[in-house]
Amino acid sequence: MTEPNQKRETWAQGESYEPYIGRWSRVAAREFIKWLNVQNDKRWLDVGCGTGAVTQAILELAAPQAVVGVDNSEGYVQYAREHTQDARATFQVGDAQDLKTERGGYDAVVSGLVLNFVPSPERMVAEMTRACRLNGRVGVYLWDYADKMELLRYFWDAASALDLSARELDEGSRFPLANAKGLWNLFLDAYLNDVMTRAIDVPMHFANFDELWAPFLLGQGAAPHYVMALNEDQRGALRERYAQILPRNADGSIDLIGRAWAVKGTR
Repeated sequence: MTEPNQKRETWAQGESYEPYIGRWSRVAAREFIKWLNVQNDKRWLDVGCGTGAVTQAILELAAPQAVVGVDNSEGYVQYAREHTQDARATFQVGDAQDLKTERGGYDAVVSGLVLNFVPSPERMVAEMTRACRLNGRVGVYLWDYADKMELLRYFWDAASALDLSARELDEGSRFPLANAKGLWNLFLDAYLNDVMTRAIDVPMHFANFDELWAPFLLGQGAAPHYVMALNEDQRGALRERYAQILPRNADGSIDLIGRAWAVKGTR
């Protein structure tokens, strides 16, 4: 259904990301930061900070001395700056696999929903570990695309039923680290200690299907980009199929679960 050069993934515009995944990411971020249980007045590094969800959770819940957010998207960094009004937070453009920071410069080094999208997750975790002080905390969380990130699980099931090539874009098969075992092993291989994992379940409520579907028309991320690469008839067929397989409440509203897997360890 789509041409090969259309199968790209775009993550750069905060205004489009927020109504699609961002609002759920913020709920997951809060639970993640509480679970890390880092003491007050510490220095934090948020790797792949995106629109600032994790940084803002740190500011609200962890009473940090300072937070530095790093992301390779200038658009996301600009959005985070504009929507984070706190002098303790700074944002900069940078590579998660090549952090321009001193060894052991931070008490906590964290990342939300980014690890899947770098060429070498092992290198990113090694860089996060290098940036963390001895006995400091390193933590990551990712959506459970293969199972309980239901917004996308139902979407790709619907898309694949109509177009076998859609399976190539399905995050459930593309991102094998997005589960407890994958994250656990990744942190153990980075020689982190006291490694623990947990599931974070985020309830997703939509008043109706139109509310759920609208962000898929904004082109941000693999699924919306796929939708907008279709012609009008193909898009209509996918919309109908997706609407049919989603669970509905009696009033037409839709309740889903967005599950993230989190991992933490001590350097």
